[in-house]
Amino acid sequence: MILGDPEIRLRDLAENCRLTERAAQAIVTDLETAGYLTRVRHGRRNHYEVTPGTLFRHPAEGHHEIADLLQLLVDLDQPTPRPTADDHRKHGDGSAHSEARTPPTGPPDLPSRQRRDRP
Repeated sequence: MILGDPEIRLRDLAENCRLTERAAQAIVTDLETAGYLTRVRHGRRNHYEVTPGTLFRHPAEGHHEIADLLQLLVDLDQPTPRPTADDHRKHGDGSAHSEARTPPTGPPDLPSRQRRDRP
């Protein structure tokens, strides 16, 4: 959330994450102390920034930057535009190309180890 809105208030951050303000403050302070986050005061507001170049602590992921993962999560949070009637007209055939699929009917197939027809 901080990467998506660097000037977010802790109160809003806590509310959106369903945390208490105290818990949100503790997490932000821990991230700042560990060097993952910087906080700069702009008037009455704080401006947070993810420190570029910081790596994961675990050796298996130690070569990956945390900012890359966070950017991925911010991108996932952005709504994907849905096709409109105008998009269908651009195909030239005038037909509606529906992305929706009908759900299968009947019981789902069980993997072989869960089938009940075995003795």
